[in-house]
Amino acid sequence: MKRIAFSCENNQGLQSEMSGHFGRCPYFMLVDVEGSDVKNAQAVENPYFNGHVPGVVPQFINSQKVNVMIAGGMGPKAVQMFESFGIEVATGVGGVVENVLKAYLGGKVSGTVPCAHDHQDSCGGHD
Repeated sequence: MKRIAFSCENNQGLQSEMSGHFGRCPYFMLVDVEGSDVKNAQAVENPYFNGHVPGVVPQFINSQKVNVMIAGGMGPKAVQMFESFGIEVATGVGGVVENVLKAYLGGKVSGTVPCAHDHQDSCGGHD
C-alpha cells in the first residue's frame, strides 16, 4: 500500500482542487492506493496554514506516513527535506486530485519543476 498526499485548496474528497503551493494550502488529501485501486481518501487540515514556517510542513507530512507528496509548487529546501525522509516529490501539477492521481499512477506525473509564484521568501529562493 502507498500513501500519496496532495496539497489542496478545499476539502472535496477526490474532487478537491490542487493548490499552487503545498506549504500554504489549507488541506492535504491523503490517498491510500494499492496498485491502481484507491483504498481510502481522507482530508487533513494543514495545521500551519495560517502560520507558514519553512520546514514544519514536511515534518507534518512525514508524520502522516506519506510515501509520495504531490503539489503544484514547492521550494527546493522542502524538496530536500522530503527526499531526506525518503518521500518522493512531484510538483508542477494542477486540477482535481482524482485526475492528478490517475496521471501519477499512469506514470505521467513525476519529478519537480521550479516553484513559480510570487512569495519567494517562503520557498527559500528559486534557484
